[in-house]
Amino acid sequence: MKKSALGVYPLADSLFYIALFHENLYLCLTKSNNMINYGLKDRVALITGANNPQGIGATTALAFAREGAKVVLVYKKVFRPFDSTKADRNGVDRYYQSNAGDAGAVVEKLQAMNADYLVLESDISIETAVREIYSAVMERYGRIDILVNNAAMDDENGLDTIEQITPSVIDDTFAVNVRGSILMTREMIRHRGDYGRIINLSTDASQIFAGQITYGASKATLEALTRSIALEVAKYGITVNCVAPGPTQTGWIDEDLEKAVLPLIPMGQLIQPEDIAETILFLASEQARMLTGQVIKVSGGHAL
Repeated sequence: MKKSALGVYPLADSLFYIALFHENLYLCLTKSNNMINYGLKDRVALITGANNPQGIGATTALAFAREGAKVVLVYKKVFRPFDSTKADRNGVDRYYQSNAGDAGAVVEKLQAMNADYLVLESDISIETAVREIYSAVMERYGRIDILVNNAAMDDENGLDTIEQITPSVIDDTFAVNVRGSILMTREMIRHRGDYGRIINLSTDASQIFAGQITYGASKATLEALTRSIALEVAKYGITVNCVAPGPTQTGWIDEDLEKAVLPLIPMGQLIQPEDIAETILFLASEQARMLTGQVIKVSGGHAL
């Protein structure tokens, strides 16, 4: 029987290639649920605003944990009682539900995954608090590789319009969305190691947001900061990018609002937190090493 190019017989060749195929398929399937290896195992990822189990922050934290990263959750518990006058027709006070709780539900999921995590309750708008956050992270893990600036503040009382705006709404919104993000980023740069990824969270309505003018302005500022800081820290090999979600179902969109919003989304469906989290994973990966200073809309075509 004639030998093949491998120097063995055809049947043995076939068995060899079949075995090789199955080995590669197994490796692909086990690297990630989505057959993508982001290379994030043992990276230290810090995510702010991660206490809402339906939110982008919590979903992103769980996604990092799925990839084998060490996860740091930072959140500020908003102390406000349940307000029935602000509940939807199903009796859900969405702002309260999203902000009033601690990170307990998220922690339970991380524990079920046997993840390596650290939870810190803090206020990122206070400089000393930010330093304490990083001290705790350095003590636990010795470094910080990835920062996700997800925490945000907005007004729930209808005061974020040009006719109703108050100084406290302006100050409170910018304190978290801008100052907090800057302080967290500064400390990340100061504690940088040999790997650095910074991902900011904006909104696809940052350029025009009638009805929430201060919130929109704060996010537009964050996008400008993304570009400027990206240029400043490129020399360290650190990338800085921004994700701008469209209407995302984090528990605040009820049936009536969904019916009003869906016609404005060309792809015909609400964005899910997982859509944002997967984009953040990519930006945090080695594959995105030359992608910096960019604002990426994940909006299904909304507000292009």
